[in-house]
Amino acid sequence: MTDAPRPLEGIRVVEFSHMVMGPTCGLILADLGADVVKIEPAPDGDKTRRLSGSGAGYFGTYNRNKRSVSVNLKSTEGRKFATQLIRASDVLLENFGAGVLDRLGFGYEAMHKINHRLVYCALKGFLSGPYEQRAALDEVVQMMGGLAYMTGPEGSPLRAGASVNDVMGGLFGVIAIQAAIWEREHTGKGTFVRAGLFENNLFLIAQHMVQYRQTGIPAVPMPERVSAWAVYDIFDTLDSERIFIGVVSDKQWAQLCNTFDLEDLLQDENLQSNPQRVAQRDVFMPRLRNIFGRQDLSQAAAICERIGLPFAPILRPDQLFDDPHVNHPGATVELTLSNGMRTQVPALPFEYGGNRLGLHRDLPRVGEHNLDVADELGYTNEALDRLRPSLGTSET
Repeated sequence: MTDAPRPLEGIRVVEFSHMVMGPTCGLILADLGADVVKIEPAPDGDKTRRLSGSGAGYFGTYNRNKRSVSVNLKSTEGRKFATQLIRASDVLLENFGAGVLDRLGFGYEAMHKINHRLVYCALKGFLSGPYEQRAALDEVVQMMGGLAYMTGPEGSPLRAGASVNDVMGGLFGVIAIQAAIWEREHTGKGTFVRAGLFENNLFLIAQHMVQYRQTGIPAVPMPERVSAWAVYDIFDTLDSERIFIGVVSDKQWAQLCNTFDLEDLLQDENLQSNPQRVAQRDVFMPRLRNIFGRQDLSQAAAICERIGLPFAPILRPDQLFDDPHVNHPGATVELTLSNGMRTQVPALPFEYGGNRLGLHRDLPRVGEHNLDVADELGYTNEALDRLRPSLGTSET
């Protein structure tokens, strides 16, 4: 556990969510110190806990620093309990399908009546417009929003290798929530905010939309593009590894040429500017590939670091556990997965007051905090007895 700063301490958040987008929003608020109470269906909890394959890491990645309450929202006592919690909270966030919480009685209009200071954040597939009622997934909006087209080779759209829209959508939810909390300090009233997966994807792809308006030429997929830089490539190394190297300024071009005895390229009148070099890549790229092909990855990386060239070894996600920068103190938090394994998980990617935000609460068991939250809400023993069947039981 850590004593890192908790700037949102004192803010209580009720999280109705599953999968990635909602839990990411709650995670960021929780890491920042908010008391995030995750409402899970009783008795088995969030289905994300039991996903396999590429979803096996969802729960462990996005649910630290939260408290778990398992409750049957279809029962009268369960709904009363959730209502009491929302009445005593600052923020409600949800990422279920359109109308789900409304049908349960927890829509914005109903909740604003019982708590006019409540900031209500809905994380959806689409914002206002013709597609508003559609179901969406990260892959859906990547396909229809141009990102899959830009990622794969021509004719083979490819989903990005991480839940980029879900995660970034959760982040935009946090931004909207914090703005609404600040506004509430002036007005005394909460408000309704939404973030959308599709709109998030549009924000990511906007540079390629504007590129078309600027040039009149549609953007081509990244594997097929003409790079803006002459050297912006992946090179094979002697030890059968691969390294990305970028040369994005004239100074870096000079450093590259001087380091590898390529003064003839540096003096070539046809290679004096980056646009010239882009047009003449066939002149020098075979020589560069030969140079890096005679070095081990570690040698190539050391030279690039020494002369200040952007570079990157090509790594798999599992190899990052051994990366020295990832293992720098504070870069990760250590928590306990449902299988009992202790593991590192990347911390939020910013520093606050010179510190990374850490772990102050391990992953919760299903319903682990049922009784704690009920006690905070003032439930008597008699009321708790009525409520207990609606809460389910904690995991052991």
